[in-house]
Amino acid sequence: MPDSSNQFSFEISLSVLEHLGRNLYRSFSTVIGEAISNAWDADAKNVWIYLDRGSDSFCIKDDGIGMTPEDFQKKFLKIGYSKRVTGGHISPGGRPYIGRKGIGKLALLSCSERISIQSKIAGGDYVGGMIDNSVLDQKIQEDESSDGYKLSNCDSSLFDPYKKDHSKGTIICFENIKDGIHNTEGFLKKIIALYFRFSLKDPDFSIYLNDDLVTLESLKDIAEKTQFIWNINSFSDPYLTSICVNQKETLPIEMNDEVTGFIASVEKPKDRNIYSTGEKVGVDLFVNGRLRETDILKHIPSARIPESYLYGQIHFDSLDGDDNDRFTSSREGVLSDDPKYKSFLEELKSIVLSIISQWDGLRDKYREDGDPDNTYNMSKKERRAKELANETFKEFVPDEGSDRTAKIDGWCADLLDDAKFNFESYADCFASENLLRRHIDEQ
Repeated sequence: MPDSSNQFSFEISLSVLEHLGRNLYRSFSTVIGEAISNAWDADAKNVWIYLDRGSDSFCIKDDGIGMTPEDFQKKFLKIGYSKRVTGGHISPGGRPYIGRKGIGKLALLSCSERISIQSKIAGGDYVGGMIDNSVLDQKIQEDESSDGYKLSNCDSSLFDPYKKDHSKGTIICFENIKDGIHNTEGFLKKIIALYFRFSLKDPDFSIYLNDDLVTLESLKDIAEKTQFIWNINSFSDPYLTSICVNQKETLPIEMNDEVTGFIASVEKPKDRNIYSTGEKVGVDLFVNGRLRETDILKHIPSARIPESYLYGQIHFDSLDGDDNDRFTSSREGVLSDDPKYKSFLEELKSIVLSIISQWDGLRDKYREDGDPDNTYNMSKKERRAKELANETFKEFVPDEGSDRTAKIDGWCADLLDDAKFNFESYADCFASENLLRRHIDEQ
């Protein structure tokens, strides 16, 4: 008989960090996103990001609640710790928590050669340590247990520039970023402005990049190219009211009352580009102010031209409003078989198809090329004739600013229906006359 008095317990190998996803580091913006989310959950009012391209290093500072030695050991360094176990879904400051699984921090802890952390609560002293990833890699290779790696002391000089007026919160310094820092400040500001809409939940939450406040102004070039907006359930957003002010029309859309947001279209597909990276703004899904999945239209493709013109933000906070964890381990997607998410996508599909149809009519109304695959109201030949007429008339309208621009543009608009008919007739006449001539010559 075995001795029932023996007490057994789990022993965790450091290699579990690799299996859990220590390689969660995918891009520089991913790491910034994890740090911003941690600051949000810590009830910070401000997050400061400081880049040092010369040394491929950066620091992130927040003024959140900070950590005690016990917090640092049992919460921050405990992989898999979930603040929701003891704190529910809402922070002490009343914010919906973003973190759930407690493994997103692995992206922070593995993105650079060394990561140094210092944190303090109000009235307390700084606590923290330094993680040397080269040493940690060696320990993982040796299959050390989780208590076989001890953090080193921080180089306090790293933190000196950031401690002035820092009464509480956390500072994390990253040295020698993998692959370096190649993104421009303009690109990073746009990514932050696009992917972190925490200010919709708390307007006092601010993010700074090299001491410059990141605002929706970073999205002005996209806003200026926006033509039409479909507002979902009367969504109120400063982007729509203060930045995106040159659109031609805004149309209401009704959807499940747990969903808000907007879908918009730009003048040309290239207007969705984010600088010269090849990355495009899509219709993205947000939960409690944080991007959870990019380009959700990939789940409901229609292969229609208008999709390449669309971008937007769908906010569905109740996806994280209960005890069901619907998000993938990478935190950048939703589990595809979740019933609530599947129902949402089905409803969104019908909304998008309606928008595509309306878009074609709006483009026609403003004398722009529409959807060539939509032959419900116009044959392909009629559509091409109208497009040719529009292009031809553009050569006769003076540039903006001329006192005759509006008048001549009006004349062209009046002639358009006749022009469409005549351009099509001219094409028919040209083709039939010349083909008949060739036929006679052959005979």
